[in-house]
Amino acid sequence: MLATESILKTWEKFNAFPMETLTKAWFFRKGTDKKQRDVSLMREHREQYGMSGNCFDLALWLLDEFKKDGVEAYPAGSDLDSEDAHVAVVAINENGHRYLCDLGDQWITPILIDTYSEEYTNEKLRGFFPGAEVQVRDHEMGIEIVYHRPNGKVSKQIYHTNPIEMNDFLMAAEFCQNLIHPIPLVECRVPYKSETAHWEFYNWESFLSTSEGLMMEAKIEKVEDWADRIYQKTGYNKEILMDVLLKYKRNQ
Repeated sequence: MLATESILKTWEKFNAFPMETLTKAWFFRKGTDKKQRDVSLMREHREQYGMSGNCFDLALWLLDEFKKDGVEAYPAGSDLDSEDAHVAVVAINENGHRYLCDLGDQWITPILIDTYSEEYTNEKLRGFFPGAEVQVRDHEMGIEIVYHRPNGKVSKQIYHTNPIEMNDFLMAAEFCQNLIHPIPLVECRVPYKSETAHWEFYNWESFLSTSEGLMMEAKIEKVEDWADRIYQKTGYNKEILMDVLLKYKRNQ
């Protein structure tokens, strides 16, 4: 179920990239006509400020890197042009097998989605998603991922795996970048003991998802403290963090 080296080589360039909506809010206020950043601009912002972006940013950037590395890939997603839109990338290896590459949900590594492949198994697998075992199942819309949490909770997510035309993808991206949710979100993969865990900042709380369960972090109130905590996890520019978080606080 693990991706081959040709796909992993590109994927691993993004190991330290969080998924976050802070950049979206920051760039929205720049007043540009186009809110979806080009990959070249995303690279500049990453180098200057430690920024990454939301699921559309990350999918667009990952697609560009796959293209540069000679790997066939296409955007896939669901609920486009809505508040619930989510996009990822499907990469195809030298044997024609497809792998789900989802930086938006902060997967640890891509996973095989061709259930006819000899490498496919429907068993629960660890090491693909932080803090959960996963199963891949066929679904009429594409594939269904089943997440098994340490507390026994089971959740499911449907991925539409048909390719999205690039024009449709970019239109959906522009629509998404114009929707500013009032609650900031940051997610990233962090080392924890012998595993990769999932750290999340949402609704002015932060917590770690691990194979041992959910671990809430100590509550803090000051924006300065939140900026410091997020900086420690992501390396995101502290001045911009302060500015963006203060604006979120004022709009509560």
